[in-house]
Amino acid sequence: MTDFAAIDFETANGSPSSVCSVGIVIVRDGQITEKIYRLIRPEPEYYAWFNTRIHGLTAEDTDKEPVFPSVWAEIAPKIAGLPLVAHNSPFDEGCLRAVHRVYRMDYPDYAFFCTCRASRRAFGKLLPNHQLHTVAAHCGYDLRNHHHALADAEACAWIALRIF
Repeated sequence: MTDFAAIDFETANGSPSSVCSVGIVIVRDGQITEKIYRLIRPEPEYYAWFNTRIHGLTAEDTDKEPVFPSVWAEIAPKIAGLPLVAHNSPFDEGCLRAVHRVYRMDYPDYAFFCTCRASRRAFGKLLPNHQLHTVAAHCGYDLRNHHHALADAEACAWIALRIF
């Protein structure tokens, strides 16, 4: 696969619709051509302590940011026709479906591919686990800012280019 968009969401709380940031890395002809990072005012609009501890984002970071439909209106045309790739894709696909549902937006049937599942097939017991930072390191990518949506999307793109 040489054309795809790697995607990563961070959420504000336990609701999959509470996306508070998105990172997208667009790959065409096997080369990264664009990187997109946006903060999003989540819905529901509150932050759980656990989530903030993971990614560091708070309500202060997103209070004045646009809601998802505005952000997605910018992103959707850029990824139209591309398969989406995520590490643990059921989470990211679940977030994307949930936030489309909350805002009553039509959901295009995006094709999702999972680098976590692919890692299990490709590397099996060679790795101690198949978490993003472990697989990224094995594939030669130094993931320094784990749980920042753009950094995670870039690591995912790097992995996908090596194992898909």
